[in-house]
Amino acid sequence: MDLRGKAALVTGGSRGLGAALGETLAKRGARVVLVARHEEPLARVVEKIRAEGGEAHGLAFDVGDKESAHRITGAAAALVGPIDVLVHNASSLGPVPLQFMLDTACEELQAVLEANLVGPFRIDKIVGGSMALRKTGVIVHLSSDAAVAGYQRWGSYSVSKAALDHLARVLGAELGEHGVRIFSVDPGEMDTKMHADAIPDADPKTLERPERVAERIVSMIEGVEKIEPGARLIASDWGKS
Repeated sequence: MDLRGKAALVTGGSRGLGAALGETLAKRGARVVLVARHEEPLARVVEKIRAEGGEAHGLAFDVGDKESAHRITGAAAALVGPIDVLVHNASSLGPVPLQFMLDTACEELQAVLEANLVGPFRIDKIVGGSMALRKTGVIVHLSSDAAVAGYQRWGSYSVSKAALDHLARVLGAELGEHGVRIFSVDPGEMDTKMHADAIPDADPKTLERPERVAERIVSMIEGVEKIEPGARLIASDWGKS
């Protein structure tokens, strides 16, 4: 996919990987809309992209809020036109310090699922339908190794990401024949606030920089024709022979 002039929507865009994805997509010529809950840090990312010559817009919404899905997609389309690239990066760990599954309140699990699974599903329904009608589009679900491994204390997050992976597989099977390419990607461990919240003792020097991971993911989007619809990819493996 040639990203020049394409409309891209990235959730969780105020920091970390989401901000890096927004910056990288804009550098490739995409017209970017970033979504995050807090307006001030979001505005700083937008200003940085614009200062570097890119087009970016910020929308302060919570993707886990049921009423936000149509507002996000409607406002984004009004700013940059029908969405060509949708990246679900926004995520919630749930309560930290992370806790055992049986110590997790049902309401806490529900809140994580709303942010990490149900919210993206609502947006996929709206944007994916539009893409299918236009016979073009790319949807990316950001996953985690916790989606495939049973780590202690990562229960709510793990369950949500495993389900998000499978949602990509199902949507890939259903929408692939209509020109919509969907895949999920495990970005690996990165030097981000979310990782620090989850594992405070981790050495940042051992973690990947979000900017490097964003480059790989944007390269995946550009080479999406090589990716099987619904595939689950590992960011660090991309580009290896």
